[in-house]
Amino acid sequence: MRSPLRLENGTLRLALALMLLTAPAGAAEFVTGRAAVVDGDTLDIRGQRFRLQGVDTPESAQICQDARRRAYRCGQKAALALADKIGAGTVTCEAVESDRYGRTVAVCRLGSLDLNGWLVEQGLGLAYRRYSTAYVAQEDAARAAKRGLWAGTFTPPWDWRKGERSGPEGQVGGAAAPAPPAASLGTCAIKGNISRKGERIYHLPGTRDYARTQISTKAGERMFCSEAEAQASGWRASRG
Repeated sequence: MRSPLRLENGTLRLALALMLLTAPAGAAEFVTGRAAVVDGDTLDIRGQRFRLQGVDTPESAQICQDARRRAYRCGQKAALALADKIGAGTVTCEAVESDRYGRTVAVCRLGSLDLNGWLVEQGLGLAYRRYSTAYVAQEDAARAAKRGLWAGTFTPPWDWRKGERSGPEGQVGGAAAPAPPAASLGTCAIKGNISRKGERIYHLPGTRDYARTQISTKAGERMFCSEAEAQASGWRASRG
């Protein structure tokens, strides 16, 4: 006769094995919390970065033209609009995959609102067809309504990263878009630095560490045009 203890242990091991066998493979990972906007299509929740799936927004330094042919920083506009939309709300990101750079690609939601789709629908970003066709309908709607980028001329961000720029009539080519006034470019002088501890700190011109602070966009660092923009993106002021 088997002892009750052995029988109980065997039953427990069988139950655990069945749980492992019946668990769904590749179950989705969800991360919820306050989100900081890194750029127009990247969020940070408690130190974990999420690249929004299926959307590509202009780069932070990218210049576009509005309906009146005035130059503006369309990448920064997308980031600020996303930060304003999220505000102090709680965001949930559902991990979909990892890209070739090791980033977590995700669909992120503010309540029931799909933020990826919202960016495309508002004309702040484009459907990233190379990787997903999930937001093509939202892009078609934005183009038809001439919202955001579609109200003027721009270079698709994937072409801009290759060095291509919009010409005077908005064709994608080698001609550079008209530069904004020097005063406009000069206002974006606040350095957003990430410390060794992972703290996001911005430095104003004239502060102690401003001159020696170097910005690496590959590390997620960036320039800001105002303190409000830096704070909305999750950076704090330097001490000194």
